[in-house]
Amino acid sequence: MVIGKPEELGSVGESRAVRWLLGGAAFVVLVAGARASADIVVLFLLSVILAVLFAGPMSWMESRGMPRWLAVSLIMILLLLVTFAFGTVIGASVIDFTGSLPFYQERLQEEVGGLLAWLQGHGIVISRDIVAENFDPAAILTIAGRIFTGIGDVLGRIGLILLIMTFILLEWSGFADKIRVAFAHSEGHLHRLGEISRNIKRYLMLKTLISLATGVLVTVWLLILGVDFPVLWGTLAFLLNYIPNLGSLIAAVPAILLSFLQMGFGGAFLTALGYLVINTILANLIEPRVMGEGVGLSTLIVFLSLVFWGWVLGPIGMLLSVPLTMIFRILLDSMDETRWLAVLLGPRTEPALPD
Repeated sequence: MVIGKPEELGSVGESRAVRWLLGGAAFVVLVAGARASADIVVLFLLSVILAVLFAGPMSWMESRGMPRWLAVSLIMILLLLVTFAFGTVIGASVIDFTGSLPFYQERLQEEVGGLLAWLQGHGIVISRDIVAENFDPAAILTIAGRIFTGIGDVLGRIGLILLIMTFILLEWSGFADKIRVAFAHSEGHLHRLGEISRNIKRYLMLKTLISLATGVLVTVWLLILGVDFPVLWGTLAFLLNYIPNLGSLIAAVPAILLSFLQMGFGGAFLTALGYLVINTILANLIEPRVMGEGVGLSTLIVFLSLVFWGWVLGPIGMLLSVPLTMIFRILLDSMDETRWLAVLLGPRTEPALPD
């Protein structure tokens, strides 16, 4: 057995430590730059995600003989129509909800006061001041309003997002040819890039379809129950479904509170039951089957990514937190030297049995 000299082993360890230090320093610089330019970074990230989602339909239209410029134009027209319809409906709902917010907050405070009085009548004394300092349920409705305000800001810049997305799609299929011309012996790297691109595209498309189904089912259920602003809460369920576990819980709370104010405990129970059934079927039964059991993130990583991306990119960063972290996990899993990091980011796995 050949063992390297101590000084050689030391130099290898030092070079590895230097690489880790340089990587950490580069990461800090990138995060600081992203936080300083969060507005433009969010627009670019949304453009890239939309381009990845619609690259498949564009390729399908091109395979049927349609020119690329026409395929991209049809996609842009479709997105503009959907954005206009979505913005009109959601905008009107947000305005009405914002106008009614003080009323709902006052009603919620009255219900909390009634609950405290009922508890006091049964020998359980809780100070109203303590409740006000440590728990303010009306703030949840305010947070929901802020989320929709952030979405409205993004919709206000949808023109720039679609413009960036158009140029990305026009360059999409020619990127591989540029790599071949620019770098010799690049077939291996192109194969790896193609595999990464397919995995990211598959994840985003399946997650979007499942989230869309969640939003539609929530909207229909709330319409049946007669809860105010069902489209608004269905949209919130669609957006927050990108955040596993925590997202569905956060999306359900405003609708449950509102149904409680409208219909009492019975309505709140039915609303919560509907959310539970929908998320159990889609998130726990259907999603693992279509996406694979090993695809996902641990609950701790989901929470940390929510905090991190929200701090870096603001409210929209919280909505993009899990898709962005999942993309990084796919990238890490595609390389042997970083696969261990992808395993640590992923959900719980069973240890390999010894031979």
